[in-house]
Amino acid sequence: MRDRVAVFTVFALNGLALGSWASRTPALSAHVHASPGVFGLALLGASVGMLAAASVAGRLIERAGARAVVAGSTTLAAVSLVLIGFAPNVPLLAGALFVIGVSVGLLDVAMNVAAVAVERRVGQPIMPVFHAGFSFGALAGSLAAGLAAGHDWSPARHLTVAAVVAVLVLLAVVRAVPGSRPEHVTEAVPARAPIRRPVLWLLAAVALCSAIAEGASSDWSALLMTAERGVGPGAAALAFAGFQLVMALSRLAGTWAQRRFGPTRCLVAGSSLAAAGLLATAVVPVAAVGYLGFALAGAGLAASFPLALSLAGDAGKRDDGTGGEREIGFVTAIAYTGFLGGPPVIGGIAQVSDYGVAFVFVALVAALVLPAALAARRSRRREDAAAMVGR
Repeated sequence: MRDRVAVFTVFALNGLALGSWASRTPALSAHVHASPGVFGLALLGASVGMLAAASVAGRLIERAGARAVVAGSTTLAAVSLVLIGFAPNVPLLAGALFVIGVSVGLLDVAMNVAAVAVERRVGQPIMPVFHAGFSFGALAGSLAAGLAAGHDWSPARHLTVAAVVAVLVLLAVVRAVPGSRPEHVTEAVPARAPIRRPVLWLLAAVALCSAIAEGASSDWSALLMTAERGVGPGAAALAFAGFQLVMALSRLAGTWAQRRFGPTRCLVAGSSLAAAGLLATAVVPVAAVGYLGFALAGAGLAASFPLALSLAGDAGKRDDGTGGEREIGFVTAIAYTGFLGGPPVIGGIAQVSDYGVAFVFVALVAALVLPAALAARRSRRREDAAAMVGR
């Protein structure tokens, strides 16, 4: 039980870090006197750092163990929060954002590897519950950021306090995180490299489409509601809040749903629900439908990313019950390209048309999870059949 609580807490800390600094972007932009375009380039540093770190995280975790990487990356994230808060100009802010991107990229893979280890120990599909911890952590970080801004705390003061809290919580739980250093590192190399396995490419497609749809709903929902549905900024923010809250609550129910229906059916149903919600939001010019659509998208996308990583870890499982580090790192790295490339693509579509058309595109991307999940299941069955023949 201690390991479950510890891993859930680590997921929440990751969300807390994101919610803390991302919610202070207006103050950070004003502090470094950056125009929107220049500040957007600075934010790109975080995405680049995440992608670079995720691509090597699997090998690092094989060598050092998930617990050590969780401890090191969370500490690095806390340090980078302080650097972000005190950055005096755009280049240093971009550098600090790159550092937090690296730390989050390492932490994302390490905490998911630890979560897979807990899943294997308890014999239950509880990955969505851990990802609910991330969602609740992000909400807590956002609320704390709003409180800090309301009391005129500078980003430096606020993010320093957030960093101290993160380190103190980490110290309280890190020993219970599974994944000490493997005893036989040479045996940790899988028989086939992830890049040569079609099932992992298909699971990466699930995670990629989910990342694009989730990122679009988070980044552009308020703009759609203000520009296309005529609501005020305060009311528009409720679309994002509703999306996140419904996603977090749906993830808490993910264990029951996966046991009852299986991972592939959950992915298929979620894809259909998210696509329908996003399409309704895009084409029905009624604010109430927009709120409902984003809530449905949150419910539909809740399981996609965690299930893709859980299935990737299962695809890398060895006979001794270990493995999956490289597979999870591979799927995560590809999914991060969605966070990197999704926003400019969606922004470009909105620029030449409108936000409604852009969200039609997002709905189509969410719908692609369905065929990718079905193809991944078929590919895994072919792998298993070939392995049985080879024995």
